[in-house]
Amino acid sequence: MTSGFSTLDYIVFILYAVTILFMGLWVSRTKGGVEKTSEEYFLADKSLTWWAVGASLIAANISAEHFIGTSGSGFAIGLAISAYEWMAAIALLVVAKFFLPVFIDKGIYTMPQFLNQRFNRGVSTAFAVFWLLVYVFVNLTSVSYLGALAMESIMGIPLQYGIIGLLVFSAIYSIYGGLEAVAWTDVVQVVFMVGGGLVTTFLALDAVGAGDGVMAGLFNLYDRARDHFTMVIPEGRIYVPDGSGGQKDAFIDLPGIAVIAGAMWATNLGYWGFNQYIIQKGLAAKSINEAKRGLLFAAFLKILMPLIVVIPGIAAYVLLNAHTPEELAAILGKTVAEIGTIDKSDEAYPWLLKNFVPSGIRGLAFAALAAAIVSSLASMVNSTATIFTMDIYNPYFKPNASSRQLVRVGRIVAIVSLAIAAIVAPQLSSLDQVFQYIQEYTGYIYPGVVAVFGMGLFWRQITANAALWTAIATIPAGIVFKIISPDMPFLLRMGYVFIILCLIASVISFAEKGVKVKSPLPPESRQRKIAGYSYVFFVLAIITLIAAIVYTPEYSYYGIESLFFLAALFAMIGIILYTNAKMPLSDPKAIVSDPVLFNTGTPFNIGAAGVILIIGLIYYFLWY
Repeated sequence: MTSGFSTLDYIVFILYAVTILFMGLWVSRTKGGVEKTSEEYFLADKSLTWWAVGASLIAANISAEHFIGTSGSGFAIGLAISAYEWMAAIALLVVAKFFLPVFIDKGIYTMPQFLNQRFNRGVSTAFAVFWLLVYVFVNLTSVSYLGALAMESIMGIPLQYGIIGLLVFSAIYSIYGGLEAVAWTDVVQVVFMVGGGLVTTFLALDAVGAGDGVMAGLFNLYDRARDHFTMVIPEGRIYVPDGSGGQKDAFIDLPGIAVIAGAMWATNLGYWGFNQYIIQKGLAAKSINEAKRGLLFAAFLKILMPLIVVIPGIAAYVLLNAHTPEELAAILGKTVAEIGTIDKSDEAYPWLLKNFVPSGIRGLAFAALAAAIVSSLASMVNSTATIFTMDIYNPYFKPNASSRQLVRVGRIVAIVSLAIAAIVAPQLSSLDQVFQYIQEYTGYIYPGVVAVFGMGLFWRQITANAALWTAIATIPAGIVFKIISPDMPFLLRMGYVFIILCLIASVISFAEKGVKVKSPLPPESRQRKIAGYSYVFFVLAIITLIAAIVYTPEYSYYGIESLFFLAALFAMIGIILYTNAKMPLSDPKAIVSDPVLFNTGTPFNIGAAGVILIIGLIYYFLWY
C-alpha cells in the first residue's frame, strides 16, 4: 500500500509523540540531582492511584497485537475473539480479590522474587528465565512487528525502520525513567487509545451504514456478517486463512466452549495474575485497596475493548466483501491501486485506517495505535530489566549491589532486549494472525505458571521440589502434546498439560513428608467452614468429570472435552481447601495469609457483579 498520511496527519501524530516524550522525560527527572532508588525505578516508589493502576494495566495490555492482531482475527473469525477480552475482565476480579493482596502484603518487586520467598532460588530462576524468553522473543518482537506493519501500510515506512523506530521511541523514556515514567505516560496513552480507537470504530460503522449513521452501520454489520457474531464456534463452522495460502478451521484457535470452561482460564489467570509486566502496575499501587480498585477499573475497560479492536476488523470484512474494488474506488474517490486490498488478516485495521478515516482524524487514530504499541513496549522493556536485574543479576552476580548499580544494569538489559527484538521481529512476516501466534506460544508456559503460583499462594502442602519439577515439566509437556496431536486446538492442549502438572505437583508434595513441619491448623469453626467449601468443589469436580466423559464422544465438535480441565481445576481447589483445613503438616515456607487481605467493600462487590452480569448477557444473546 502507498502512504495514506497527509500533512495534517503528520502534524497530529508528531504532536502526540512530542507530548508523550515530554511527559515521560518530565516524570523521569531526578529530584535535586538525586539518583533514583531501585524502588523508584522498578516500582514507581509505590505511588500509583487506582485510576493510574487501571489505566496503566490496560495501556500495557492493549497493544499492536490488539489493534492489528485482534482486528485481524475479527476480520477472519469475528466477535468470538473477544473471549480473550471478556474472560480477562472476570479474571481481573479474581486477581484483585485473591492474588494481588498477597503479593503486596509480601512487599515483592517481581514474580520470581515471590517464588524465591515461597520455594527457593531454583524455582525462582526457572520462571525468571521463562519470562525473559517470552518477553524478548514473543512479546517485544510481535508488538514491534505489528506496529511496524501498520506504519508500513499507512505511512509507507519500511518494516525494518518501523520496528527500530518504535523500539527506540519506547526506550527513550522507559529506560531513563523506569516504571514511574511508564505508568504516568500510560494514563495519557489510554486517553489517546480509547478516544482515537472509538473514533475509528465510529467512522468504520458509518461507512458500513452508507452514511445513515452508526446504528445503521451496526445493524448492517450484523446482517451482512452474521457468521462473525458467534461467540462460541463449533468445529467445521468457520474457516480462516492459515498463513500459507490454505485454509484452517477457526475451531483450532477458539475451540467451542473451551473459551468459557477450558484453559483460557489458565491463559487469563497466568497473564493477569502472574505476568510481571502486567502485575507490576498493581504492585506499585499506594495500597492494597487502591490496587483492588485499579483492577476493577481495568475490568470495565476490558469490556469496552472489543468495540475498539474487534468491530473495526469485522467492518473491514464487510466493506471489502460487500463491494467490488471498482465500487469502493468510486465511493472513496480513489483508484483501485490507492485503496489496496487485504492479503493477510492482520492488514485489516491499517487498510481501514488508511481508506475510511479522513485526514487529521487519521493522525489521531494512528496516535491511538502508536500509544497502544509504545506503552506496551515500554512496560515489557521495564519488566524485562526488572526480572533480569532483581532475579538473576542481583542474587547470582552481585548480591550487595547498590541501588545505583541495579538501576544501571536494568538500563543495559533494556537496551540489549530491544536490540534482540529488532533483529527477530521481521521474521514474523510469514504469519497471517500474529495474535494467535502470541496466544499459542505463551500457552506453553501458562499451565505451569498457574499451577506453581496458584498452589504456592494457597496450598500449604506444595514443596519446593514439587514446584521445580512442575516448572521443568511445563514446556516439554506442551511440546510432547503438540507432537502427539498437532491438530489439537492449543487451548485444549493447555488443559491436558495443566492436568498433568497438577498430578506431578500433588504426587511429589504428598510424597515429601520429610521436609514438612508441624503447623497450627485454623480454629475449629474455620476448619469446618473451609472443609465445607472443599466438599462443594469436590462435588463440582465429579459432576463436571462425568459430563465430560459422557458428552465428549457426541459433542467433541463443541469443545466439550475442555470440561476435563475444569474438573481438574475444581478437584485441585477442593484438595487445597481440605488439606489446608485438616492436615497439620505443611511446607516450611507455606504462606498463611490473613483472611482480612481478601475482604472487599460494597462498591467493589457491586462493580464486580456488574462486570459478570454484562459479560453473561453478551454470551446469552450472541452464543450462536
